Amino acid sequence: MSATLQMIPARPAPPKAADRLTASRLLGYLWLAFWAVLGLGLLYLMVTGFDPEKFAKYGPRYLSGIGVTATLVSVSVVAGAVLSLPITFARMSKNPVLNAIAYTYVYIFRGTPLLAQLYLLYYGIGSFKPQLEAVGLWWFFREAWYCGFLSLTMNTAAYQAEILRGAILSVPRGQTEGAKSLGIPSRIAFRKIILPQALIVALRPYGNEIILMIKGSAVVAVVTVLDIMGETRYAFSRTFDYQTYLWAAIFYLLIVETLRHVWDWLERRLTRHLKR
Repeated sequence: MSATLQMIPARPAPPKAADRLTASRLLGYLWLAFWAVLGLGLLYLMVTGFDPEKFAKYGPRYLSGIGVTATLVSVSVVAGAVLSLPITFARMSKNPVLNAIAYTYVYIFRGTPLLAQLYLLYYGIGSFKPQLEAVGLWWFFREAWYCGFLSLTMNTAAYQAEILRGAILSVPRGQTEGAKSLGIPSRIAFRKIILPQALIVALRPYGNEIILMIKGSAVVAVVTVLDIMGETRYAFSRTFDYQTYLWAAIFYLLIVETLRHVWDWLERRLTRHLKR
């Protein structure tokens, strides 16, 4: 007896969840399309409204502003890193007085706007001119650049202190205990074992903090520092052309993207042994 096999058509597989066009996915596509159209529109306006004479006239000023921004952020980040060390150790100290002072510093500078801190330094301390002249500090606080530098330094020091503290606390406790079992002094263990591991953990947050500093440094323009935004304000006051601010945005974007790629390379370079 021979049996015949009947071919039964297979049912089509139901669409996967990733392939379904849900309402949220459609909304996301529409949102991306909106920004794409807006970006193309701005690009079209920049191309059609480009004025070579204005660019040739104010381009060197933008380059000067880029130099001021790069210098101001660089020295502020380095000085903030130095200042963050004692703040970090004070935050981790068992001494309640030191811990309270460091906590108050971090709380104030992380909880208040950078612009308000800059105004207090430039306009507030400037009210004490006779006292500052008496102690020989007026030369520092009368200059907008120095006030901008000090405000950025004190602000980033608070953030860097928390970054470093969190990175140190993230190192497994067994590292410290292992160093003690080998008879390694605490200071050497911290410098040779704990700190290198903590810095690798803090590498990405440090990069984010530098990027935020670059963008936040634009506030110094309000106290007449001629950084990128300061030169932009100057160019706009002479031309009333909105493209001056577009060029400023492009310059900030180029700086941030360059730094991001450099930081990614640096992170891959320093952590390559962890991926083996």
